[in-house]
Amino acid sequence: MALLEFPPSPALAAYILEYRVVHFPFGQNEVIPFKPYPPRPEICLSFYPRDTETVTYNNNGNKVAGLKVAIIGQPNEVTNRHVARDFLVFQVVFKPGAWFRITGIPAHEITNAYMDAETVFKKDIHLVNEQLYAATAYSNMVQIVEVFLNRQLHKSKKEQHPLDLVALQVLQADLYQNVDQLAKASFLSVRQLERKFQDRMGVSPKYYQKLVRFENAFRLKNQQPNLDWLSIAMQCGYHDYQHLVKDYKEFTLQTPAIFHELDKNAPERKFGEADTY
Repeated sequence: MALLEFPPSPALAAYILEYRVVHFPFGQNEVIPFKPYPPRPEICLSFYPRDTETVTYNNNGNKVAGLKVAIIGQPNEVTNRHVARDFLVFQVVFKPGAWFRITGIPAHEITNAYMDAETVFKKDIHLVNEQLYAATAYSNMVQIVEVFLNRQLHKSKKEQHPLDLVALQVLQADLYQNVDQLAKASFLSVRQLERKFQDRMGVSPKYYQKLVRFENAFRLKNQQPNLDWLSIAMQCGYHDYQHLVKDYKEFTLQTPAIFHELDKNAPERKFGEADTY
């Protein structure tokens, strides 16, 4: 079992936030729980070199199964993830704006999508999966994927914009700013900010900041399960507990307490771990 994070190499640090490795090997007769996966502020490229997962969207009921390499656009609802017995995913988490820079595809076109990566990248992306399957260590997987990513950078479509750095600050510093402040820091008008933010992050700046705050609360509760909800709300920048509840209901359709009861039955809990990564 593994829940690991790896940093990118210096050559890719301007594009990649981190790599995640999740490996759940379940026994033949073991009951495998599903994971209610809340939305988080990111766009990912996920490789499944062994067994894959079935993803069901909680709101619209759409179901996707069997993808060996998937592009996961900025989500805006809970997805229920059903993993198979030897589940292994290597996930590339892009920095804000990096998906748009590398592919030239506006991020809003893949918002809430879970789609075959072959629709964007050439078929040889599946060769990466074969190499990942044969890798003898998780750290070797990073090297394999970075060879592929470096090839993609040679085809990079867009330059970095100050807005990308501003969004990264919002993501990493939990710094809430109003739209006028974000526009000024990005050297844009408010109208330009709204348009470019949709292109580069897939959602509006206001929604993105709400999602960052919600995710911080979700992770904090899993890191410190005995911490009360009012303390979590205050530490994560909410006005009060009801403000936190409102965001939970928007993003998960559940209250904080009910959603975390669902999370307690996620696959990683079988191994004594919690979703804090």
